[in-house]
Amino acid sequence: IPIVWMLLSAIRRSQAALSHGLSLLNLSPASNGTDDKKYKGERSPCDPSRVLHIRRVPIEVSEAEVVSLGVPFGKVTNLLLLKGKNQAFIEMASEEAAITMVNYYTTATPHVRNQPVYIQYSNHRELKTDNLPNQGRAQAALQAVNAMHSGNMTLSGTATASDGGMMPGQSPVLRLIVENLYYPVSLEVLHQIFSKFGTVLKIITFTKNNQFQALLQYADPMNAHHAKVALDGQNIYNGCCTLRVEFSKLTSLNVKYNNDKSRDFTRLDLPSGDGQPTLDPTMQSAFGAPGIISSPYPGAAGFAPAIGFHQAGLSMQTMPGALGHLTIPSSAMTGRMTIHGMAPTAIHSVLLVSNLNPESISPHGLFILFGVYGDVHRVKILFNKKENALIQMADATQAQLAMSHLNGQRLHGKVIRVTISKHQTVQLPREGQEDQGLTKDFSGSPLHRFKKPGSKNFQNIFPPSATLHLSNIPPSTTDDFLKDLFASSGYTVKAFKFFQKDRKMALIQLGSVEEAIQALIDLHNHDLGENHHLRVSFSKSTI
Repeated sequence: IPIVWMLLSAIRRSQAALSHGLSLLNLSPASNGTDDKKYKGERSPCDPSRVLHIRRVPIEVSEAEVVSLGVPFGKVTNLLLLKGKNQAFIEMASEEAAITMVNYYTTATPHVRNQPVYIQYSNHRELKTDNLPNQGRAQAALQAVNAMHSGNMTLSGTATASDGGMMPGQSPVLRLIVENLYYPVSLEVLHQIFSKFGTVLKIITFTKNNQFQALLQYADPMNAHHAKVALDGQNIYNGCCTLRVEFSKLTSLNVKYNNDKSRDFTRLDLPSGDGQPTLDPTMQSAFGAPGIISSPYPGAAGFAPAIGFHQAGLSMQTMPGALGHLTIPSSAMTGRMTIHGMAPTAIHSVLLVSNLNPESISPHGLFILFGVYGDVHRVKILFNKKENALIQMADATQAQLAMSHLNGQRLHGKVIRVTISKHQTVQLPREGQEDQGLTKDFSGSPLHRFKKPGSKNFQNIFPPSATLHLSNIPPSTTDDFLKDLFASSGYTVKAFKFFQKDRKMALIQLGSVEEAIQALIDLHNHDLGENHHLRVSFSKSTI
């Protein structure tokens, strides 16, 4: 009898706690809190409160994930997570912090576990959760997340904000990396995108590790945090130009010139210089002394004209998700993306490749290799200087991409040099002119990798590596067959594996990067039978 009495008492306490929790929501136990009208914004708005109501919370969410929504704006002092109702409440230390949070998330819908959640003011002025069950985990999450942010996100020499103040503590400087740089990303494009989150003071662009990078300084560290949360991992254009955003170790940028590579928006009096902004010693210690990217738009000294963003398809009205839907400008598709007031002919798409091995090189081999980074239209090996070749890409961006990845690589035992040529096109030989097959037109080739807009190939452009990605493999092909194919062609096979979920793809690791470059030239489009031709690319992975 005593045991039964204890069980009944426990059930009554749980029911009372549940009723208390539901009373916070003004819900009956039968309600699920997901009335469509409420979610369409027809619920009468509440006055600002430091207690915030979060709706459509995924059932598998953790307490720490909910708390993390609030800590960038200030200290989170309490939490109530109602998983069965897909809802949560968080209490901020101050009403000001709550207002800042609601204002931000009104324009940039937050996502938890890839699902949008919705935040609004609660009718309640504070959360009373002392008598609720299972609050131990919530309190532990509050302590852990708040401690992490107060400990790790403060600027050196800056005091942590008191309860209720903003505790971002991050540097106002962001470091940006643009991956899959298939179309130009100018300083103006970055300014347009990042200005949506606050006042941008300075930008410096440069190249490091064959990647286009930038340092961008905001007026306020909180702006930097908002931009990082919203933009990290987003594509500037569909399928390419992916932003990687992280906080810089620097707290301020020193810009000496205003031109197309660096800009101080607070100093209109700075000279245009030679387009090579010099980094101060602090920046050099943090990032080395990076070379500044070679812009495909020469001559844009001082304040370059802004790109027409409506034409380029940039629409930032629905941030942060809009970046995923940006379209590649149609003019860029055909290599004619222009800045207003500049002649398209200023953009060169012809490369000069020197220090080739004249005994081994062929137009077809150069077509296959450079075709990894863009669609090659024409190749000319110079008749009297066969160690040199001209390669015409589809547009200037592809030429820039190929140059950044292939300059300095070893091909046929020699280190090749790749630069932008002064020529605008590669001329075909006149009829009857002796050429020895050194000039080829590949403009109609079926082997172009980038003809299709939005192709997955845009997302898989990597520097040469010893590991190759193989695809379009017939179902009946074995690993021994593919290893023998490479070994019989003279290459050292160090490792091989099929993709677990898709045996049409595999990775093969060869003895060196030079071997992999040559193997790609020799075996890309190799006939494997069953109407399958092998596709070979460089991989970012290792086995």
